[in-house]
Amino acid sequence: MQIIYEDNHIIIVAKQSGEIVQGDKTGDTPLSETVKAYIKEKYQKPGAVFLGVVHRLDRPVSGLVVFARTSKALSRLNDMFRKGEVHKTYWALVETPTKPPQGEASDHSPRHIEWHTVEHWLTRNEKQNKSYAYDREVPGSKKAMLKYRMIGHTDRYTLLEVNLMTGRHHQIRCQLSAMGHPIKGDLKYGAKRSNPDGSISLLARRVEFVHPVSKENIIVEAPLPDDKLWREVVRREGVE
Repeated sequence: MQIIYEDNHIIIVAKQSGEIVQGDKTGDTPLSETVKAYIKEKYQKPGAVFLGVVHRLDRPVSGLVVFARTSKALSRLNDMFRKGEVHKTYWALVETPTKPPQGEASDHSPRHIEWHTVEHWLTRNEKQNKSYAYDREVPGSKKAMLKYRMIGHTDRYTLLEVNLMTGRHHQIRCQLSAMGHPIKGDLKYGAKRSNPDGSISLLARRVEFVHPVSKENIIVEAPLPDDKLWREVVRREGVE
């Protein structure tokens, strides 16, 4: 377990692919319990340790997870996530070069790389644990929007930076797949082959928010996965 940021009210951890954030039917030890054990040992806390889960990442995804260490922080963080005041940036390695569809809204970043906005309507199949994207509203669907830009590439893969504008089930995985660019290793959403370690090449790279108690600006980044392709594309483009 890698601690990225810690104070009396919050703790931010770099989740590894394969870890679950909260307990589920698998019975595997969740990251939340690992963090509790760390806090209990480090601070010699008697009895139960409080730890609030405010958001989750899919099991095969790696990157930053924010936990609350106090009830005050938990309540305020829950409200901030609900209002979209916690800004999360993802990096995704997709299998094919990305060419934005005609008519997408875009603007120019300071690095002169275009941001593109993508909109779909998503439905969720609970039994399959999978979402499906449509170009128009269909019964039971919810609107999903994200922004992305290309920040790197190799001969076979493209590195995208993604900002969510809504929070839907498997949103990034589903929408990128619907664009014809499945995330590397994501067999559920159309990748050609799996990654050797069972991960998908999606990283919750950065999180930015105003601290719920101290009101300081918090900006932290996750380390890159220990993977040759990630290192190659980042080194080639100098995007670290």
